[in-house]
Amino acid sequence: MTRDQIEGKRLFVLDTNVLMHDPTALFRFSEHNVYLPMLVLEELDAAKKGLSEVSRNVRQVSRYIDELLEKSPEKSLQNGIELNNMPFADLQNDDEIPIRVSGKLFIQTEELKVKLPEGLPSSKIDNMILGVALSLRAEHPHQKVTLVSKDINMRIKATALGLHAEDYYSDRVSIDIERLYTGYAQLPADFWDTHSKEMDSWKDEGHTYYKIKGPLVSQWIPNQFLYSMNDETYEYVVRSIDKDFAILEVARDFRLKKNEVWGIKARNQEQSFALNLLMDPNVDFVSLQGPAGTGKTLLTLAAALEQTIEKQNYTEVIMTRVTVPVGEDIGFLPGTEEEKMTPWMGALMDNLEVLSPSENTDQWGQVATQDVLSRWIKIRSLNFMRGRTFLNKFIIIDEAQNLTPKQMKTLITRAGPGTKIVCMGNVAQIDTPYLTESSSGITYVVDHFRNWEHSGHITLLQGERSRLAEYASKHL
Repeated sequence: MTRDQIEGKRLFVLDTNVLMHDPTALFRFSEHNVYLPMLVLEELDAAKKGLSEVSRNVRQVSRYIDELLEKSPEKSLQNGIELNNMPFADLQNDDEIPIRVSGKLFIQTEELKVKLPEGLPSSKIDNMILGVALSLRAEHPHQKVTLVSKDINMRIKATALGLHAEDYYSDRVSIDIERLYTGYAQLPADFWDTHSKEMDSWKDEGHTYYKIKGPLVSQWIPNQFLYSMNDETYEYVVRSIDKDFAILEVARDFRLKKNEVWGIKARNQEQSFALNLLMDPNVDFVSLQGPAGTGKTLLTLAAALEQTIEKQNYTEVIMTRVTVPVGEDIGFLPGTEEEKMTPWMGALMDNLEVLSPSENTDQWGQVATQDVLSRWIKIRSLNFMRGRTFLNKFIIIDEAQNLTPKQMKTLITRAGPGTKIVCMGNVAQIDTPYLTESSSGITYVVDHFRNWEHSGHITLLQGERSRLAEYASKHL
């Protein structure tokens, strides 16, 4: 690799965990060059066997590199492999314009003079990758060499050695996590004074609609909820936006007893907004984000049972979640797929007890109720979702904050006609390694689905579990 080949371009040295996390990372650096140390290829080779998402990603990386080598006219690793030979449909930015990749891929073909500082054992692979990056920087002093890794400790050591290091940012949302879409907005006090000039209103099948025009219309999003602090009796949902006009519908108040869902009513405004989305057959995808105790699982299960058993809009409820333990893993579990998943579904069982109360019911009645619910609710593992298609199902994805964007895409694309998917999670409780609040799967889908007219999102803030849980959530 000569100076002329990389002049004016940055050189990114990729750590193994970046490719394990996103196999398309090779093509995410636009006009800049990418360098793979031989040790990275060794680690990829060691992780290629298995049925996990990481193993699949590793095998995909190997296929990409192999195809690049086949399409390279000179097949010369020394001169670099052109990355623009691989146009991918999924390599798109937020404007749905394919990214132009004009850089080159360099793979280590010769031993570099690696000299690690004293105190860093050369037998550790991470330190040897650091040494390769340091050697590249020494050989190309006029070039900015950057180590890209999702390992925080790796980046800390690189910075301590004077080497520029960065996290992998391509899988993150483009906005600050604190400004992520919440699903609702407060109307100003003079809203009707500024938006009622060309207003039109009508009723259709018991629903009240308003067609309005004004300066705030351009800021709204389909299925976003609007409320006014001056008049708490009226809450609205944005049904459609056409240029300067928007159609608002008066939202249903699920805090009222007459609007109970499977015996459950909303306890606060956000829960009422969430039930509006969960009970709307025109909304195919719903995401709920919020801390523990805000009612995400209870509301979703109530809506699922109401629409599956009572209204029969769906044939069954399927619930799944990623199996990442909080503490030590309990090891292998006996039984069928559903029996293996049962210990991970404690939240499901706890909420089913609330939705099927045992007061004034004998033991036989309780067993019969649980038997009926178990026939309608199925527990499935994420590991067996690939390749399936679900028709007319109500799918609940719990603990979605522990899913990567790629895993989330795999799950959502399983939906067939008539299927509704609900994702629930809390970005403050991420247990999956290398995932952050801004790169979590639930954050990713909230940001990418917010402008679709058949999706909706609500951020729940107020805890309703107990005064003890609410105090612990705020002070611990």
